[in-house]
Amino acid sequence: MSEPVANGAEPAGPTFSVEKIYVKDVSYEAPGSPQVFNEQGQPALEMNLNQRVQRVADNLFEVVLGVTLTCKLGEKTIYLVETQQAGLFGLAGFDEQSLDAMLGVHCPGILYPYARQTISDLIQAGGFPPFLLQPINFEGLYSEGLRQRAAQQGGDLAGAQTGGNA
Repeated sequence: MSEPVANGAEPAGPTFSVEKIYVKDVSYEAPGSPQVFNEQGQPALEMNLNQRVQRVADNLFEVVLGVTLTCKLGEKTIYLVETQQAGLFGLAGFDEQSLDAMLGVHCPGILYPYARQTISDLIQAGGFPPFLLQPINFEGLYSEGLRQRAAQQGGDLAGAQTGGNA
């Protein structure tokens, strides 16, 4: 059974929509190719994540999830893959704390599988064995970020939430 349409009325409660998902930037380097294909040893992988949020319009936000994966054998870089996976998200009716959580947890969670696929495809296209990045707990990362921000503000999170009036 379909939900009734509210003839142009504002929807009750918060609304969320994915407007567009796109690759904003991508880079792949294999500086030692083709000699690196003959290298022996256990490579070390290092992954870095970053995120940027920009308000594009009143209820429209661009979220950019940056993922950098570096594969090294000793001091030698085997490959380096960077992608900035972006999305435009419509968010309306959220309080400030919920909006921050949506932008910091839900949106990157939507973008990550796209970034993971792009990185995997680039690594394989570069002649290396398939590599699948493991899932990421964005809720845990967000919570840790909140703890770090609270610690930097002297731990007075309650005062910050009530406007800081003492």
